[in-house]
Amino acid sequence: MNKIVKKEILSENVVKLEVEAPLIAKARKAGHFVIVKVGKLGERIPLTIAQADIEKGTITLVIQKVGKSSEKICSLNEGDFITDLVGPLGKATHIENFGTVVCACGGVGTAPMLPIIEAMKKAGNKVIAVQAARTKNLIILEDEIRPFADELITMTDDGSYGTKGLITNGVETVLQREKVDLCVTIGPAVMMKFVSLLTKKYNVPAVASLNTIMVDGTGMCGACRITVGGKTKFVCVDGPEFDAHEVDFDEMMMRLNAYKEYE
Repeated sequence: MNKIVKKEILSENVVKLEVEAPLIAKARKAGHFVIVKVGKLGERIPLTIAQADIEKGTITLVIQKVGKSSEKICSLNEGDFITDLVGPLGKATHIENFGTVVCACGGVGTAPMLPIIEAMKKAGNKVIAVQAARTKNLIILEDEIRPFADELITMTDDGSYGTKGLITNGVETVLQREKVDLCVTIGPAVMMKFVSLLTKKYNVPAVASLNTIMVDGTGMCGACRITVGGKTKFVCVDGPEFDAHEVDFDEMMMRLNAYKEYE
């Protein structure tokens, strides 16, 4: 069992938990995720590690309330325990000095993007972060991003903060003004689909971190399977990051909607 040492409410439906997990904190790299479970009969939920503190032996998880299980995790408080926490899982983000990297994140996708932004900057890249949400109060982790981003562009659907428009509007502004060597995108599947289409139009390589339905997280169940370049891949062991231009996002979205009525 892993103790929650700090809880912070980021927005109406998004909670940040700092959890004791010294071995995971030591081993984790950008892009890694964990599987968490609350209660012996609880659902297994994949969550990307947003931050890690080796000295304190903690990892930070950002959870959005979308169903019964995520709501149960979000209801936990400081001093409570997560029943099971397994990780780090998945393949770490490939980090090198690409040149100029655009990191496009939407909503709670900002949490898994944070360690990537930090790692890309430390590798010597120029990092341009484009963050988007429906409205101002859904923008999260802005202060955590700023120290590592050369530029932060904020987009809101309703124009209540930053620039009014979709994330693709912000990304295209950058693509039109300068050479971009790589785009990394994390967020809702439909958002990643259109960022992928946009970068393909500009011949810019793109990587998408996928958030499919996942059960065991070790490649055993096949629940997270997707099609990439015409081949079946498992997000938990082959990903979570893939060449965005090769991902069949329409198939992925269809599978994500399979259990909507039960959430």
